[in-house]
Amino acid sequence: MTQDELKAAAVAMLDRAYCPYSHFPVGAALECSDGTVFTGCNIENAAYGATICAERTAIAKAVSEGHRDFVRIVIAGRSRDFCVPCGTCRQVLREFAPGMEVLCLNGAGEELCLTLEDLLPHSFGPEHLQ
Repeated sequence: MTQDELKAAAVAMLDRAYCPYSHFPVGAALECSDGTVFTGCNIENAAYGATICAERTAIAKAVSEGHRDFVRIVIAGRSRDFCVPCGTCRQVLREFAPGMEVLCLNGAGEELCLTLEDLLPHSFGPEHLQ
């Protein structure tokens, strides 16, 4: 899948977001090393702690289907600023792909390209538990 196709998949998920409280839709498209793509959107809950972010939705879908080797993720929002992953999502992404590419889009379609290491330096991972 091309980068533009992956970006379009993330943007398409904005319309599926369930965000009646924040009114801040987020879409994500997660690419696996074999080219498989899993999408996600944020799903809010009146008990805010039960809310799940778009990135974690995509990861949960991928892992539940047997995929754990991720190369990049696109995270799209409609805000003026770039839509970057929250701290929890950064840690969950780090669990599987500490060197993955992270493309953050804003509402104008502009992109900020980072690595997960840029977003979560000196991170804690499975190797620390050995």
